[in-house]
Amino acid sequence: MGRVICAGLGPGDPDLMSLKAARAIGTAKHVAYFRKEGRAGQARRIVEGMLNPGAIEHAMEYPVTTELPFDSPAYTDALARFYDDWADRLARLAATQDVVVLCEGDPFFYGSFMHLHSRLQGRVPVEVIPGITGMTGCWNATDTPITWGDDVLTVLMGTLPEDDLVRHMSDADALVVMKTGRNLPRVRRALERAGRLHDAWLVERGTMPCQRIARLTEVDPQDVPYFAIVLVHGHGRRPEIAE
Repeated sequence: MGRVICAGLGPGDPDLMSLKAARAIGTAKHVAYFRKEGRAGQARRIVEGMLNPGAIEHAMEYPVTTELPFDSPAYTDALARFYDDWADRLARLAATQDVVVLCEGDPFFYGSFMHLHSRLQGRVPVEVIPGITGMTGCWNATDTPITWGDDVLTVLMGTLPEDDLVRHMSDADALVVMKTGRNLPRVRRALERAGRLHDAWLVERGTMPCQRIARLTEVDPQDVPYFAIVLVHGHGRRPEIAE
């Protein structure tokens, strides 16, 4: 029997991938990755040039992405059937050989692989190789610590209702807001209501060649890619610099 091995790819720069993930990817005979239909897929782009030339690729194409509201019954049903189907396919492959599944960031931090992981339990051995999270790559790209001293870091999804965003933003010291993209206008309004807008930064495609870092107040909220994170750095206790 083989295994399903999920390799966390890190925030986007291939050099930030772990050695263990790189070894698994370079020797894999079967490699699966998520992508939107008709796209190359971000995970696949990260590993360009790293795959075994004889590797068989399995593109797991989402049936929907932003075409339906993420909390609608139709969206939930389509994704559930998609994950059920691919869990079955991967289990059949792993009955005889290893299969490496690629996952941006860390697989257990809002990664799509989590939905396969729960469906594969008790069917085939599963190994998860951790990865640096996307938000870690983004806050390091700003060259500023995200937290100091006893700051509390809050991670939010841009898909939350605006009032919920405001409540969490008002209570937190440091903030990370993920899943921005088309949700950015709501996130921006929430930050303004919470009095945090002028401290907010937007990092697009952090650690990648096309990385962009800008103050959120200077960004067109209608022109933001999916791979973008909003950051508000903490200002907690820190040692004074000795003179």
